[in-house]
Amino acid sequence: MSAARPPEGAHTVAEGEGTPVSQLLPRPVAITVFLALAFAYFLSALVRAVTATLAPTLAPEFALQARDLGLLAGGYFLGFAAMQLPLGRWLDRHGPRKVLLGFLGLAVLGCLVFAAATGFSGLLAGRVLCGAGVSACLMAPLTGYRRWFAPQAQMSANSWMLMMGSLGMVASTLPVQWALPLWGWRPLFWALAALIALAMVVIALRVPGWASGTDGAGRAGGTDDTGGAAASGYALVWRHPYFQRLAPLGFFCYGGMMAMQTLWAGPWMQRVAGYTPLESAAGLFGINVAMLGVFWTWGMVNPWLLRKGWGADRLLALGLPLSLAVLLGIIIAGPRAGGGAWALYCVSCTCVALSQPALALAFPQALAGRALSAFNLVIFAGVFTVQWGIGLAVDAFVAVGATDFAAGPPQGEMRPPRGAGSEATVGATGFAAGPPQGEIRPPRGAGSEATVGANTTAAFQAAMALYLACNAAAYAWFLFRGQRHNARQTPVP
Repeated sequence: MSAARPPEGAHTVAEGEGTPVSQLLPRPVAITVFLALAFAYFLSALVRAVTATLAPTLAPEFALQARDLGLLAGGYFLGFAAMQLPLGRWLDRHGPRKVLLGFLGLAVLGCLVFAAATGFSGLLAGRVLCGAGVSACLMAPLTGYRRWFAPQAQMSANSWMLMMGSLGMVASTLPVQWALPLWGWRPLFWALAALIALAMVVIALRVPGWASGTDGAGRAGGTDDTGGAAASGYALVWRHPYFQRLAPLGFFCYGGMMAMQTLWAGPWMQRVAGYTPLESAAGLFGINVAMLGVFWTWGMVNPWLLRKGWGADRLLALGLPLSLAVLLGIIIAGPRAGGGAWALYCVSCTCVALSQPALALAFPQALAGRALSAFNLVIFAGVFTVQWGIGLAVDAFVAVGATDFAAGPPQGEMRPPRGAGSEATVGATGFAAGPPQGEIRPPRGAGSEATVGANTTAAFQAAMALYLACNAAAYAWFLFRGQRHNARQTPVP
């Protein structure tokens, strides 16, 4: 990762709005800063994604239905989204280090509240606090990179930050599944609180400060940050044609991909494909390992692609149809679509992550924090909506089919085996409930298409079909929306 002058042919923002060479960090310092911030983002991704692995454990303990599980996972994103608008202004004024330290303290509190929860309300409160507390873990680094790194380095750094996020999600799957029988889920959150506190110490020692009052708002709107530009910064962002063009993609495609990765891929694998909890955790592990590798690759090839004229818009236009086709295939395949299919879907969606650095480069430095935070608000509002919305849709479609999502399949219906050690159930009801005692479970083998209930499978397929329709509409909006890009209406990035 280079923080030096951009190489020949690099895309920059409008004339006069590039990163001044005097603000660029030396390479060794840039690497240290990146690693410190990436560690915090690794932990935030682990906290975000752990719900999918814990779902089979939390559901029977707290008698959670599908809508409860969706709300619990979405509560994280609700807290996250609620902080985005003030976060952007604070980042532009105070800088990444000061803001991130304050927010991470809230994340420590959220982990402790979640660990001490005795009911659903306590779990939800802890998740909301966690979401609010880690809401700066990506936007703070990206805002800093806009000032500290050259434009091409920003594209690579963004992909590598997302790679660290994928590593956190990898850690939330099989490692967490293996640790649960040994420690339980409450000590897991105590350990997360301690690690977040450690990240705060590293950031305080290694990340440079932000000179107060030097955000340069005057360059954006003709005033300093105490006046018109600060007051109208979000208005400039919301009205910007490139922001409006990307917003539906951020909401449905980017937010939806995260909703699948962090929640609904796991229940699909268990309730539709017939995976055991351990097999589902292995599937999630595979999804996140695949995404880790893809984000690393994006970081390596982005500079070369930019030099060849393959900007974010072109990659989005060509890459997103693949994700739509894969999702359609998953819906049609139903029980035959397992972890591999969901890994392919999530990987095919990674091109949409290029929209974040492209948007940052479309605005002057003075508005970078607000532009990124506003877009992040759109993304995580989408995550919350898709996570909860799919839960509501599944419950509704199951109700129409006169069956209970929480229950096992009807008496006598065959289903694949749950593996050794996974036979604990909560009786006849509960999201993770097993089948009635004595039910015949044929071994799963080649050609065995047994499902966990035709109505449940159809409900998931119908809910995913609605999600696919929203993605297709967002892609159509992106294609046919106007082509003006940055704050000065010039044709880059």
